[in-house]
Amino acid sequence: MTGIVVPPPSRHLRVDHASAVYAAARTARETGRAGGLPSVLTERAAVVTSELAGNLDRHAINGSIVVQRPVIGLGIDVLAADDGPGMADVGHWLLDGNTTTGTLGTGLGAVGRMATVFRIRSAPRSGTLAAARVLLPGTPAGPAAAAGHFCVPRDGEDHCGDAIALAELTDGWAAVVVDGLGHGPEAAGAADAAIRVFRQNPGRPFPHQLATMHRALRATRGAAVALARITSGRLEFCGVGNVSGTTISGDGRSRVLLSIPGVVGFALPAVQVRHAALAAGDLVVLHTDGVDHTWRTPASVTQPSNALLLAAHLAHRHRNPRDDAAMIALHPDQLC
Repeated sequence: MTGIVVPPPSRHLRVDHASAVYAAARTARETGRAGGLPSVLTERAAVVTSELAGNLDRHAINGSIVVQRPVIGLGIDVLAADDGPGMADVGHWLLDGNTTTGTLGTGLGAVGRMATVFRIRSAPRSGTLAAARVLLPGTPAGPAAAAGHFCVPRDGEDHCGDAIALAELTDGWAAVVVDGLGHGPEAAGAADAAIRVFRQNPGRPFPHQLATMHRALRATRGAAVALARITSGRLEFCGVGNVSGTTISGDGRSRVLLSIPGVVGFALPAVQVRHAALAAGDLVVLHTDGVDHTWRTPASVTQPSNALLLAAHLAHRHRNPRDDAAMIALHPDQLC
């Protein structure tokens, strides 16, 4: 095993007034300082956040920003999304000097230069998704773009009862998504207990992992847990409770990985491990029930095929504000 990342809860902000632009930049600075990041990196992330939030304030409808620590690399993620009016030619607006508001027209171009990874998707009347990951200089951009996530508490709550973790193993990767029952401090305590077990040995076989979590969570209110392990084109998945797993192929087809009823810490059923082959371009997605399932339906807007943009899409359009919500999306062929 070479590393485990347990990101702290994300910060979600509505951009519905000019003051929200300053609040978003301040949040980026607070996130960097809390993580002990270098001041130069923190300030760069604050500028990126300000540019993206400023675009939402000037041009967008129902814009939102998520600021967080990434699950790969040392830095800050900024996810931005809105509901319109969108852009017909994104490349045109990435060029410095192109503006509709009398500014210098360097916003998106500056974001692209300052971010280690920058992804954007837009269409007329369909809104815009943008994701920027600002990492320490020298971080390889390929693996840095291979994972997207968020972990957002219920609106009005400081504690998040959902949690995620990602671990690099000697032969692949392991991920966990946990949903502590309910919300608030007690739910967060249950989720933290499950994550502590995962951190001790993320490479455990799933039955052993869940049995260990079950014992550790008996003094809590319990949790739903989804586990995934990716090795050499193969996926192992196990879910207990109202948590979901999905694979998305390169051509957009999705396959649901079923969880079984139960509560880890209260009623642990017989563990069922599911296996799936993974091809180049596939995406693996785990999420709690704070993300609604309609994102997978044909009637919904076609989901992005990029992990970072999918995180922005789900946080903005499919998160239940009355519940904690967490997800992680991984590109297995880019993680190496």
